[in-house]
Amino acid sequence: MSGLYIHIPFCKQACYYCDFHFSTSLKKKDKLIQALVKELELRKEELGDETVETIYFGGGTPSLLTNQELELLIDSVYKYFKVSENPEITLEANPDDLSENRIIELSKSPINRLSIGVQSFFQRDLKLMNRAHNAKEAKTCLSVATRYFDNISIDLIYGIPDLTHEEWIENIETALSYNIPHISSYALTVEPKTALENFIKKGVVKNVDDALAQEQFHILIDKLEAEGFVHYELSNFGKPDYFSKNNSAYWLGKPYLGIGPSAHSFNGKDRGWNVRNNSKYIKSIQQNILPIETETLSVTDKYNEYVMTGLRTIWGVSIEKVETDFGKNYKKHLLKQSEKYINQHLLYIDDAKLLTTKKGKFLSDGIASDLFKINLS
Repeated sequence: MSGLYIHIPFCKQACYYCDFHFSTSLKKKDKLIQALVKELELRKEELGDETVETIYFGGGTPSLLTNQELELLIDSVYKYFKVSENPEITLEANPDDLSENRIIELSKSPINRLSIGVQSFFQRDLKLMNRAHNAKEAKTCLSVATRYFDNISIDLIYGIPDLTHEEWIENIETALSYNIPHISSYALTVEPKTALENFIKKGVVKNVDDALAQEQFHILIDKLEAEGFVHYELSNFGKPDYFSKNNSAYWLGKPYLGIGPSAHSFNGKDRGWNVRNNSKYIKSIQQNILPIETETLSVTDKYNEYVMTGLRTIWGVSIEKVETDFGKNYKKHLLKQSEKYINQHLLYIDDAKLLTTKKGKFLSDGIASDLFKINLS
């Protein structure tokens, strides 16, 4: 199987913490959509005989597109690629775009999964992050969306300055009250060159507190696991049968094609990324030139990526796979480097797989980097 990611680089306004590629000007929307269709055509041979099982509209804010525009893109995927009988088709959406009429329209379209960017049910937090929606819109859209869609995910952010544990628990319990089957949750991160970083430097906003974020992460795990959610990836919790197929494929190293400016692709050997500029992207595609840079991954690159993604998931890092795919030296390195983390009860081995403990989950990215191999021949 393989997946298609389509990047829609438009937003109503800029969230202060975001470092994704987007524009708040919609002037080039029509040209960009035509360019997306053209890129799908230009890259129709890249997946070979692979069947597309997931189509994911990310951004940006894909819900800014009309249903007609979304269906044009979906029809183009079906035109140029072999698609499975029942693909998972996800639309990232903001609550302010999801009126009842829009939700009903979407429910009649090929889209069968919504990923809704709620982030918080507290108006103070939404204002701090410069979200386009308000708390009332978040609750209203979930009340309606759950009547028309079975497969819904929402995003929640923890570690927000001044967000108390009691408020964080209220956020989680509010989400649970709508019987949402999937929750993606992230610590508020201060990315370079974002408005949030600037505000913190000027003292306008308090800095994030990593200790507070870690405590709220563990509150999240306890609350959701008690409600039957599986913590299947560092930032993702799903009821059985509601894991994100798109994201799971990425973590399991399956091939995917990224369409649109800044979108990334992976074919098992090479990684590619499109230019991070709407005008340059459109101009290049109009000239039938793919605006993409690629790199061929070395054995070490592939090992490092496998360790990074594996430790983030319930599937862990297979010690046998490391030896089979990368060699005995890599297996030896992995076991040696992991010893101290096993002794600290941050990692453990079960069924020949290296996994993070509950205590180690929040630190998994840092642990993974210490297990990386560097400059191997």
